[in-house]
Amino acid sequence: MKKIPFHSYYTALGLLLLLSLIVAARVGAVPIAYDRILLFLRHAFSGKTGPSIEERLFLEIRLPRVLLCALTGASLSVGGALMQALFRNPIVEPGLVGTSSGAALGAAFVFVMGKDLGGARLDALGPFVLPLAAFAGGGLATLLVYRLSNVYGKVNVNTLLLAGIAVNALAAGGTGFFSYIARDPQARSIVFWNLGTLSGADWTSTGIVAFSTFTGIGLSLRYSRALNALLLGETEAGYLGVDTRRLKTRILLLNTFLVAVATSVVGVISFVGLIVPHILRLLKSSDNRWLIIGSALLGAILLNVADMLARVIVAPSEFPIGVITAFAGAPVFLFLLTRAGRRQQKGGFYA
Repeated sequence: MKKIPFHSYYTALGLLLLLSLIVAARVGAVPIAYDRILLFLRHAFSGKTGPSIEERLFLEIRLPRVLLCALTGASLSVGGALMQALFRNPIVEPGLVGTSSGAALGAAFVFVMGKDLGGARLDALGPFVLPLAAFAGGGLATLLVYRLSNVYGKVNVNTLLLAGIAVNALAAGGTGFFSYIARDPQARSIVFWNLGTLSGADWTSTGIVAFSTFTGIGLSLRYSRALNALLLGETEAGYLGVDTRRLKTRILLLNTFLVAVATSVVGVISFVGLIVPHILRLLKSSDNRWLIIGSALLGAILLNVADMLARVIVAPSEFPIGVITAFAGAPVFLFLLTRAGRRQQKGGFYA
């Protein structure tokens, strides 16, 4: 049977991504016809933006939301591919090292205590307060996990896993505490942020996530060969010239960069980084060069589809996107758990 080359998969995924972006730009509480979308885009590129409400809706709300959704899906999926390669385990997700739960704790802190502690200084930062607090929370949680797992100058993967579980539980407890002491509007904000939301998308946040996504993907590709060697085992990778200690540190920092920036803008969106890399392994290969690029494309597609559902299920209201990804991802996670033992007996998920 003739094997399909990688570039054919990239082309197919790229076309599907383009199609999903076009359909997502049309779908919403206010549907926009495709000919109007083309007209609005021509106006934007020519600098002749019209005064109509529909055009402003598309250019200032709908388009940045669609692009931010795709970038977020790409970031979370690439983070998942990196973490699964590092742990050599297909049921690992990017938030394992505390990044997502730490970001949620930082956001909950701002929702409840921000005004009391910051006052006018927080008002000066405006819309950047919440993303900065979430990014700081995610970064600090990841740093704590890393320091706890750094024994005698070496990062032990098993200790890292256990430390991540503990820090995730601690951060979840902190978020629960803030939810308990919060007033009703604050508690509602915490709940919605923890379920993921793209309703606050604008061009500033899209630009920030675009920078982190493309930078993170570029750096990830630099380490793809080393990650392929790591799949053989740390000792074997060392024989091939890979500095496994440095590689672990850099992959953890890279995952934190990708996930924390995206999470700080859109909230916690689960399971995307778990299921996308595994689908790609079943589809073609465990080569990390394929997984990184494929995860970016497929993750963007799947999250765009989930966001479209979130906008139409209870239109004109909006359904939390994290609920949709959880309903889709949880059965896949259970499926992976049941097959993990049999996969390892046949040579592992990376065979």
